[in-house]
Amino acid sequence: MKIHHFTLTLATVLFAGVLHAQPVNPASAANPLLAPKPIDTTPKLAYGLMMKQGEKTIFAPCRDQSYALMQDVSTDQFVTKALNMVGLESGKKLYAELLGIIEGGTLKASGINMAKAEGRCQLPGTKEEAWRASGNEPGWVLAAGGQMVSFKQFEKPGINLPYTPFKREGKLALFEGATEAGKLSVRLENTLCRDTMADAVFSWTATVTANGQTYKGCAWER
Repeated sequence: MKIHHFTLTLATVLFAGVLHAQPVNPASAANPLLAPKPIDTTPKLAYGLMMKQGEKTIFAPCRDQSYALMQDVSTDQFVTKALNMVGLESGKKLYAELLGIIEGGTLKASGINMAKAEGRCQLPGTKEEAWRASGNEPGWVLAAGGQMVSFKQFEKPGINLPYTPFKREGKLALFEGATEAGKLSVRLENTLCRDTMADAVFSWTATVTANGQTYKGCAWER
């Protein structure tokens, strides 16, 4: 699943409202080339800070002075349940990456990539990084994308392999590779993963086997 990104700006919201209010121009209706482009309703990834204010959930996009109200449109309020795991309901400020669309000043959230209590804004991923995963006890981190898949366990030699897109099978994303330096197998499952040490929640659960030893943790798309 390729993730796209958007920034919620007040100007965008106001402009969209003007488009809805304008009458149809007969010339535009007769000539499709002059007709306004349809509004894109494809869910995109929004990066921002959020917190609860009374009954409202406020989402403030990173590097932007505007804000939007979040409406959870996910199945069984899945997004809200995930955010509450890291303290939204109890009043904590979160950094979150939510999948959704903006309509009239409301972010309609249908999915979550990750959320972290008291976290700071992060830069969106680039073509050089498609996945990130990490785990604790022992601590390890995996980064994949661009030209390389890199696995590092603290205080031990790392494993670097040529990157190929992870194979998708239903809710799974899979990768296997080997060189003289080591062998790596990555299994990511699209199920909610809670990292209590980082006070964060992620949309993927990670199982990484490096040179015969298995590590558990969480993963998220970049």
